[in-house]
Amino acid sequence: MLWLTWRQHRAQILVTCGLLLALGVLLLVSGLRATAYIADQAPPGCPGPAAACSGVNSTIYHDYYHPVFMVFGLLPIVGSALVGAFWGAPLLAAEFERGTSALAWTQSVSPRRWLVAKLCLLGGMVVAAALLLSAMISAWLPVFRDVTGDKSLEPGTFTIIGVVPAAWWLFAFVLGAAAGTFFRRTLAAMAVTVALVALTVPSVFFSRDSYAEPVRTVTTGWTALYEGGGTLVGEAWIDPSGQEITEPPAGACPPPAGVDARSERAQLLEEECLIDEGYRKAVYHHPVDRFWRFQWTETGILLTGALALGGLTVTRTLRRRR
Repeated sequence: MLWLTWRQHRAQILVTCGLLLALGVLLLVSGLRATAYIADQAPPGCPGPAAACSGVNSTIYHDYYHPVFMVFGLLPIVGSALVGAFWGAPLLAAEFERGTSALAWTQSVSPRRWLVAKLCLLGGMVVAAALLLSAMISAWLPVFRDVTGDKSLEPGTFTIIGVVPAAWWLFAFVLGAAAGTFFRRTLAAMAVTVALVALTVPSVFFSRDSYAEPVRTVTTGWTALYEGGGTLVGEAWIDPSGQEITEPPAGACPPPAGVDARSERAQLLEEECLIDEGYRKAVYHHPVDRFWRFQWTETGILLTGALALGGLTVTRTLRRRR
């Protein structure tokens, strides 16, 4: 089965290895250039939060971090869709379309064993590729942590590090295989797989805040954002009596004369005035130390879906064969 799997799927395997190599080189070059810039041109103590580091921080972010991160920011949807379309969908659809399934299943290997071996072998390769890419990105991100902070819980970063990428790619792969056994046409299975991945990714993204009850933090300054490295879920005002309200009473802190009430400066002055009057902000957020809890929660959800789809694929294929 190993030799047969290699012969039938070597194009996908080689292309994936080539893409991983290219992405690895991109990360390596970006990290080395940023490190060299910091060593040669950054003032002592920079990059960092100090005001003197703002220029260095901006250069590192815009020249070395952001362009590369934008490439990987597409992986949650594009990477999963490509795996599902080019690894999963042709697995069975191509066999049915070409009629080679009739020959493959009359050999010494039983149809059930053939199906399980194919799904396990290729699924294992997909998981290994995703974990390798996740490890490379995880080694690249710390180079820029003094500039960007800890963004591990932000949606764009969360889905490309840890074990979640492997779960997403495996889910997309099995989804493609299931589409192949239902539609039995490669192009149709590929189209359905891409569409379903495009629907599933945002659905999971927007439900991520429900993985745990958010932490409530009352701010002591006049910023409305939580800056501890986690993700913001919601916020509300607390009046001087301690009651939580959606908005302060209208006119509680009117803007000074000559300041446009719709301007950002007016909003900042209003917040500062409200804080002086005894108001506070209640910020609901997930702290960054929940990263692995969320990783395993999402992985469990996706693996459950992958197992269900895998069982459906095997059952449906064998039933239609009979």
